[in-house]
Amino acid sequence: MASITRPVVAIAGATGHLGKHVTTAFLSPGFQDKFSEIIILSRNESCLFQQSSFQSGVKLTTRRYNETNLEESLQGVQILVNTIGHAGHDFKTKIAAALPRTNIRVYFRSEFGVDHYGHDFAHLEWGEKKKHLANAQRVVSYMKICRVFCGLFLEDSIGPWFGLDTESGKYTSVGSFRTPVSFTSLGDVGRAVASLATMPTENIPDAVHVGGDSRSVEEIAGIMESTGAGRNDIECLPYEKYKKETTAEPSWDPAAYMWFLMGDGGIAHTPAFLGMTMSLLTLASGCGSGRQ
Repeated sequence: MASITRPVVAIAGATGHLGKHVTTAFLSPGFQDKFSEIIILSRNESCLFQQSSFQSGVKLTTRRYNETNLEESLQGVQILVNTIGHAGHDFKTKIAAALPRTNIRVYFRSEFGVDHYGHDFAHLEWGEKKKHLANAQRVVSYMKICRVFCGLFLEDSIGPWFGLDTESGKYTSVGSFRTPVSFTSLGDVGRAVASLATMPTENIPDAVHVGGDSRSVEEIAGIMESTGAGRNDIECLPYEKYKKETTAEPSWDPAAYMWFLMGDGGIAHTPAFLGMTMSLLTLASGCGSGRQ
């Protein structure tokens, strides 16, 4: 597949929680001259991005899209980045169905979290993502489909929902509190995707793990203490018991599942845990360097 010089990029969900950071990365000075046009695909009436807010190295366009005009909205696009959140599974299915009638060469599909493909348990949310991948691979087998896994979003993950209750001085891990957990800021996720989009199509991996800041629960507690948060006592819950109880019934909420994955290395994007056969993207000064 031939490489594309200054391709046109469309970002679905561009004004959402993650999408706005991805869009900002593509429009940043380090990347905007790599693309001829950035198309913001949004179902909202208002747009957060204005051409005057950025340098003129790339054309910025907004397209309103919905279930009835997907094919039209994707015309002239070579790279599609899908940042639609967990509530949009039906819409993602419709996007996949429209792909064969477009000229898209590269599709960054909506993953951007935990790598759930090797799990020995079922989860409804991650099951839908697997279905979407299988459907996209079936209808556009010729297209480069890339999955980007970033671990936990840094801005959303340091809190009691993952046992990191700094305010009360109590940290709780499921299993080992010394297992590294990878956290990636939303901005770094955006820069990772933009960096991958600049690569020749044939060099883009099928799956990439972003190596953010990997820290154990014990290390996070120490960091918080050193910044004046006070002492954090660590308690460990029995891993097997918690996992068995959590996975006993189907669930759409991934938080409880990610909590035990934090303790078993399932969110550790380091060579020691990923192995040498997986693609790891590390970020330095806003640019990516890959190991495959």
